[in-house]
Amino acid sequence: MQDYALRQMLMNDRIETLRRAAARPAKAAPRRIQGPDVELRLCKPTDDPALDDLAALSEQPVPAGRLVVALLDGRLVAALPVAGGCALRDPFVRTAHLMRLLELRAAQLREPVARPLVPRLLRRHA
Repeated sequence: MQDYALRQMLMNDRIETLRRAAARPAKAAPRRIQGPDVELRLCKPTDDPALDDLAALSEQPVPAGRLVVALLDGRLVAALPVAGGCALRDPFVRTAHLMRLLELRAAQLREPVARPLVPRLLRRHA
């Protein structure tokens, strides 16, 4: 008899604990701040009208050669020649953070990284 009563008491206590846990409001998930979509890529022939508009806004001619362009939410706002030179920027949009990214990407495209002929694992340490 005592064993049944003890089990019943433990079971009732567990049920009450689960009910209290279910009644508590769930913690809200942390809010994620949604920023603009940023895209870096090489220019395409379809970018020519947007590059002309960007050159007019920045009061510079469109540089010759390939350009790395930055798009914010699908709109072209900055361009940098891969070979180096003056950048085109939209003066009405903050682009300082994009210029650093464009410079890094242009440097990556300018000179490929020289890889050693011998894999790193086969080299002996001195």
